[in-house]
Amino acid sequence: MPEALAASILTKGAVLAFDFGEKRVGVAVGDWEMGIAHPLLTINEEGNDARFNIIAQLITEWRPVQLVVGLPAHMDGTEHELSRLCRRFARRLQGRFNLPTVLMDERLSSDHASLSLNEIGIRGRAQKEMLDQVAAQHILQSHFDTQRAETHHHAT
Repeated sequence: MPEALAASILTKGAVLAFDFGEKRVGVAVGDWEMGIAHPLLTINEEGNDARFNIIAQLITEWRPVQLVVGLPAHMDGTEHELSRLCRRFARRLQGRFNLPTVLMDERLSSDHASLSLNEIGIRGRAQKEMLDQVAAQHILQSHFDTQRAETHHHAT
């Protein structure tokens, strides 16, 4: 029974997702009930204090029930150079905001984001400002889709 209870807890509320980078952090938002992720913004500040101040404002505004951080890996699944930094970022988010924080495989999120932007006519340098937040959108959408598939699988 505890598994069903745990699954039912996260069926409502906002979720914020982060595509962490050393220079920029893309942010997306979505809602559990709708299961649809939307790009929100790109944090361009490099300092941790400035980044966490912006994230604190987002958490106050959106009141998420969960945070998702993209975890980069090479195509063969081995850890990426940024993996350690992403794990630390996720731990800091969870510690600072006391919200459930999960890591989500983001192996192709930036490639998918670039293709999505190409499809709507945003190409080359024009993508730079939006790429990270659209990558965060793909990370969050993958998370929603994975959770729905697992919930459906457990229900059958």
